[in-house]
Amino acid sequence: MDRPERVVRKLVGAHGRTYAEEAGIALKDTPQPLYRLLVLSHLLSARIRGSIALATARALHEAGLRDPRRMGEAAWRERVDALGRGGYRRYDERTATQLGDAAELLNERWGGDLRRLRREADGKVSELRSLLQEFPGMGPAGAGIFLREAQGVWPEAAPFLDAKALQGAERLHLPRDPERLTALAGNTDPAVLAAALVRAAVDKKVAQDTLTRAG
Repeated sequence: MDRPERVVRKLVGAHGRTYAEEAGIALKDTPQPLYRLLVLSHLLSARIRGSIALATARALHEAGLRDPRRMGEAAWRERVDALGRGGYRRYDERTATQLGDAAELLNERWGGDLRRLRREADGKVSELRSLLQEFPGMGPAGAGIFLREAQGVWPEAAPFLDAKALQGAERLHLPRDPERLTALAGNTDPAVLAAALVRAAVDKKVAQDTLTRAG
């Protein structure tokens, strides 16, 4: 086993957990988990600590705001309060509005089901990215987060490593090519690989520890 492969295996072994899993989302190709991932991707795309975004996603779920119908029907203050309980206070009012508007769009255009958006994209990743960015608050970063997490259940997107994941690869002195990285990871779920690489990008200690243990 050469060193790049050791680095990937050590990284995935220690940090191979998707952000959806950490947020308590059992991701499947069904409407509610996909919607919860959309909300999580929105939250993670802001300039805020990942731990706060994850806590906020859990707080929204605990408040019952776990599908687009409930999110859309909730009062604006209810959304603001749930965001605040998760610690998402810097962007709470704007995000509460965006989540309500996004839920309304999803309900009206795709019947509350992101699988319909997927069918509209017809297997084109570029179209998936474009459609996802139609949701208020979901820019390129948010769409990238959604696809890197969803690629296990939407395999047409795989291998999908966004800019943040590739920053992690660079920090670990690994190739920045998604095909080469997934080859180094063997049978590892590409979503798991992507999440591990992101953790190396956002936390220098993760990268340093991985390189040390890889020898």
